[in-house]
Amino acid sequence: MYIFTIFGNGILIYIITRTSNIHTPMYFFLCNLAFLDTVFSTCTVPKVLVDLLLAEGRISYTGCMIQMCVGLFLGQTECLLLAVMACDRFVAICNPLRYAVIMSWRSCKYIMAVTWLLSCVSSILLILSKPVSFCRENKLNHVACEILAVVKLACGDTSYYENGIAFQSLFTILVPFSFIVVSYICILTSVLQIRSVEGRTKAFSTCASHLTVVIMFYGLSMTMYLKPSSNFSSKQKYISIFYGFLTPMLNPLIYSFRNDEVKKAVRRILFSSSKIK
Repeated sequence: MYIFTIFGNGILIYIITRTSNIHTPMYFFLCNLAFLDTVFSTCTVPKVLVDLLLAEGRISYTGCMIQMCVGLFLGQTECLLLAVMACDRFVAICNPLRYAVIMSWRSCKYIMAVTWLLSCVSSILLILSKPVSFCRENKLNHVACEILAVVKLACGDTSYYENGIAFQSLFTILVPFSFIVVSYICILTSVLQIRSVEGRTKAFSTCASHLTVVIMFYGLSMTMYLKPSSNFSSKQKYISIFYGFLTPMLNPLIYSFRNDEVKKAVRRILFSSSKIK
C-alpha cells in the first residue's frame, strides 16, 4: 500500500514537472497535493509497518507529539488546498477571460505559501499553548498518534483540547468545505448556461477528479472531527486508518484515470522513451 502511494504520487509529480504544456495553476496545485500525500503517508505508515513486523508498537513521547503535529499540519493543509483548487476551477469556468490575471504564477505561489504557513501555525498552536501530559495508562488505542486518540489519554480536564479541536475543525474543515460547495454551485450555474453539449462535458470533466477527491476526503474528515472528541470510538479509528492510509494512495489514481491531460502526458512520455530506445 505504502509503495503504491509513493509510486503513484511520485509518477504524478514527475509527469507534471516533465510536461510543459500542463504547467498551469491547476496542475501546480495538483503537484502540491501529490507531494503532500507522499509526506502524509510517510509520517505514519513506515512506523506502523515496523510495529507490525516487530509485533511491538512503541513510540516515545517526543516522537508521538511530532507524528501527531505533522499529521495535523498535513491534514489541515490538504483541507485548505482542496478549497484553493475549487477556487481555481471556479475562476477558470466562471471568469475565463480574467483567469490568467487572477491565477498568475505569483498569486499561486503566494496562495500556497499562505496555505502551508496557516496550517503549520494552526497545527502546533494547540499543543504549544498547553503541552499534553499523561498520568494514566499510556496505551494508545490506535495504530498512530492521532490527536483524538492522544487526547483520550491526557491527564485531568481535557475540555481545553476538545474545544481547541472543535474550533480548528470549524476553521480547517467546515469553512473550506462550505467554500467548495458555494464554488461548485456557481460552477454548475455557469456550466448550465453553456449551450453546446461538448462545452458542458469539457467543463464538467475538469472538475470530476477534484470533486471525487473532495467527497472522499471531506466525508471522512467530517465523520472524524466534527463529532465531540471525547466520543472517540473504534469506528473512528478505522475511519482514520482509511483516511490516513488509503486516501493518499487513491488520489493519484483518481486524477490519473479521470484526467485526459494526465493520460495524454503519460502516453507522450512513454512514446518518447520508446523512441529513444
